[in-house]
Amino acid sequence: MRLNKKTALLFFVVLSVFSLKAQEITSPDKNLTLKFELKKGGIPSYQLSYKQKAVIKPSSLGLELQNRASFMDGFTVSNTKQTSVDENWNPVLGEEKTIRNHYNELVVTLAQAKNNNRFIRIRFRLFNDGLGFRYEFPKQDELSYFVIKEERTEFQLAGNHKIFWIPGDYDTNEYAYTTSKISEIPSLMKKATIEINAQQPIAALSVQTPSMMKSDDGLYINIHEAGLINYPAMYLEVDAKTNKMVSHLAPDAVGAKGYMQTDAQTPWRTIVVSDKATDILASKLILNLNEPTSYKDVSWIKPVKYIGIWWEYFVAGKSTWAFGKENNVKMTDDFTKLTPNGKHGATTERAKEYIDFASKNGFDAILIEGWNIGWEDWIGNWKEDVFDYVTAYPDFDVKAVHAYAASKGVKIIMHHETSGSATNYERRLDRAFQFMNDNGYDAVKTGYVGQIIPRGEHHDGQWMVNHYINVAKRAADYKIMVNSHEAVRPTGLNRTFPNWIAQESARGTEFESMGGLAPDHTTILPFTRLMGGPMDYTPGIFQTDLSYYGTGSTQRVNTTLVKQLAYYVTMYSPLQMAADIPGNYERFPDAFQFIKDVAIDWDNSYILEAEPGDYITIARKAKGKNEWFIGGITDENARTANISFDYLPAGKNFVATIYADAKDANWNQNPQKYTVSKVIVNSKSKLKQYLAYGGGVAISIKEGSAAELKGMKKL
Repeated sequence: MRLNKKTALLFFVVLSVFSLKAQEITSPDKNLTLKFELKKGGIPSYQLSYKQKAVIKPSSLGLELQNRASFMDGFTVSNTKQTSVDENWNPVLGEEKTIRNHYNELVVTLAQAKNNNRFIRIRFRLFNDGLGFRYEFPKQDELSYFVIKEERTEFQLAGNHKIFWIPGDYDTNEYAYTTSKISEIPSLMKKATIEINAQQPIAALSVQTPSMMKSDDGLYINIHEAGLINYPAMYLEVDAKTNKMVSHLAPDAVGAKGYMQTDAQTPWRTIVVSDKATDILASKLILNLNEPTSYKDVSWIKPVKYIGIWWEYFVAGKSTWAFGKENNVKMTDDFTKLTPNGKHGATTERAKEYIDFASKNGFDAILIEGWNIGWEDWIGNWKEDVFDYVTAYPDFDVKAVHAYAASKGVKIIMHHETSGSATNYERRLDRAFQFMNDNGYDAVKTGYVGQIIPRGEHHDGQWMVNHYINVAKRAADYKIMVNSHEAVRPTGLNRTFPNWIAQESARGTEFESMGGLAPDHTTILPFTRLMGGPMDYTPGIFQTDLSYYGTGSTQRVNTTLVKQLAYYVTMYSPLQMAADIPGNYERFPDAFQFIKDVAIDWDNSYILEAEPGDYITIARKAKGKNEWFIGGITDENARTANISFDYLPAGKNFVATIYADAKDANWNQNPQKYTVSKVIVNSKSKLKQYLAYGGGVAISIKEGSAAELKGMKKL
């Protein structure tokens, strides 16, 4: 049969529609199945199942563009390609020394005949622990620059799942979690949208990602994104009647969602799924979907355990960030002429006290907040030129503090609060980082409290997403590590930019002094916020009843003291703070020993047991050492943790120091009652450990000498 050009084209289109319309791949272990097809009208659609249970029912894919034809329909499949990858890589810092990246990939090229065969690609990667997919926009004659009006990725869930959620908001993710059925979200949204500084709740009914769910038939499902670069953050609009979720992007100041130039791609949309909750916490899918770092030298990126002039601002009632009593200052003012308020926390002498404590107890660094001019009117004024990041208050001697810290072997962590003025920060960034280099600072905590400048931009919009990355990349030029607070929630970019060592980006410990956190909060965070990356949660509060300070506060930290210890294992971060005031640690030296001992960078992690909203128990092996640490936490209910030691080397005995809640301890009565005991353990040992209401358990495991092991009880 001889085909002319027109007939050949028709034959190709028919082949595309009928032979290439449906494609299917499975995960390497065959438990997950992805099916892609074009629905009527050339609408892209995918579905996902796990062990033959529906995870995502047929769901449409596509994007709407401004002033151009959409990428929603009219497609034909012009090409498909399947590949497999199985490789290992080593993170600079992490929960595992080596991570396996094993997936089967399907790339579908879609052409729109009605738009001169303008085309896009959808790339699917199916791992044993879930699915990642993204849209790709190759260079082509018919597509160069375009503006996204909205992304319309659907997640048609298979049922009315239990969901752990916070309200969709363009400017904050510091909400408390609500646990409900999807169908209950509309009736609970108003109550859930508590007042938070600089918030911008989304008008459409929506929740934030990572979104953690559990189906009635026992599937755990987590929806998030990976590799958020040059694109706005994604939220999920919720149809509570049909259990459908649809992507919703953060807008910019003029309402656009994203400005694109080919070659380009969206972030990965991620669905982590298993019938075991422990598999969700063990997943490295989001990290695997991020690009390897291009940094040639990463030797300067180190884990950091630190203390800081910080918690006293929230609870002690005697310290302030600000130096002066005035409330209207400019950076050009002579700050030596201000009226001292007598409560400034970041003084030279106070810093030396913290340095002494850090040096005595083996901490790497101290954070000093409030050292620099501008704190008198830093918040609530939408002020652009608020901080200069290089000028100290009259009572803080930068050179003297640096010299004293260096003499004690302690680093100082810089603090760069922006008050949301990203424009001011970017103008001053190089001077600020050079100042850090000149004065021995190799890590910085950045902050973005308040409304964003450029005015009208949002914390989670494309402009600010690019800003955070720019800060991390510029910091790397100066060999500076970054810990960002109030930034967009992480999406695994700590693989690509490993000096972006940690983030806050959720409701952390500071809120224990501002209304409190529910006892189940930290049993949810590892399934939600921490799916994207490490969190600077700032644990370690020993004085949990805040009336102790005599300020009239009736607030309390809703945990036992031992649960605070457990956080160093359950709340992963290579940057860990002992957040309490040093004097409180001196009152409990035996419990404080765990914080001094615990590692913060790991060879291996073992998720022993978990249920979102209820409990988590994790064991981890310290990087390069025969030392293991275990943390177990529970919600408001007391329970028994079931702890196995089968990851220990066989045939060898170790000393386990167990920090446990006392029998009469609980989070609101006797929270500081605990026991410390030592026993011999080996790979065959099992422990059933009582956890108090709002409590936990912490265990350190080390090699012991024969003399130490002699006469010690064996578990």
